[in-house]
Amino acid sequence: MEKTNIKPDRNIINKDINENNHVYGSENIQIELFATPKGVKAVKSPVRVKILSMLREGDLSFDEIVKFSGRAKSTVSSHLKSMSREGIISSRVDPYDARKKIFFIQSEYIGKLQRQQLQEDISAYIQRYISSENDPFEFFRLIFHTIRISLLTQGVDIDPILHEAGLKVGKALYEKVKDPERDNFLGNIANFWETHSLGTVEVKTLEPLTISVQDCFECSGLPYLGRPACAFDSGILESLFSLYNNEKTRVKETKCYALGDKYCRFVIE
Repeated sequence: MEKTNIKPDRNIINKDINENNHVYGSENIQIELFATPKGVKAVKSPVRVKILSMLREGDLSFDEIVKFSGRAKSTVSSHLKSMSREGIISSRVDPYDARKKIFFIQSEYIGKLQRQQLQEDISAYIQRYISSENDPFEFFRLIFHTIRISLLTQGVDIDPILHEAGLKVGKALYEKVKDPERDNFLGNIANFWETHSLGTVEVKTLEPLTISVQDCFECSGLPYLGRPACAFDSGILESLFSLYNNEKTRVKETKCYALGDKYCRFVIE
């Protein structure tokens, strides 16, 4: 997993942590999973979860982690040492002060174990597709959605894996859709989505750049989840616009079929 040298925005860190707690509820976050050279590691401690959520936004010094976690230095130090031994995080010397360290995540975030109650029985969900669709493409969508829902009902959230896969797809796709003119670039993305039955893309606003997707392949037809579900598409868009802008670009999904909306909306920040 590539580490970043980009310094995180402190307001973004606090905002993302608060939003994460609002959506899932801090008491509901049971176990987070990280893939390390020593195998998959499960993180249960709320303190570690909070530290890792900050480090996923960018590298931080020890003092910054203490400040934004709100924990004592001894507590933070103990958790950092343990996670370093487990291969979840690592550190390097601060280029501006050799006495200090900069911490970063060196493992890959897989996802979380968190049982979710769905409002729709999975057997009824599958039967609806089988009885109403004859398009082979729709059957592939059924397979994708069924696997995802089955994992969710068992408490496995694979959004981080889907997002990482989306980043890789976006990187490979960029050469096909890139164009120095933004309008052409956006048009190429829309054409690719439509010709590959990923949905119908429409630019809603330019400042901030906001696009909507009708009939989204990733989430259209999913039962109500109470949160955005297009981690794969978000990853693709993040990669495409990061390459186009030549800088790290954030993509936030603000509307989604899985939220009960009639389309998906992505804000490119």
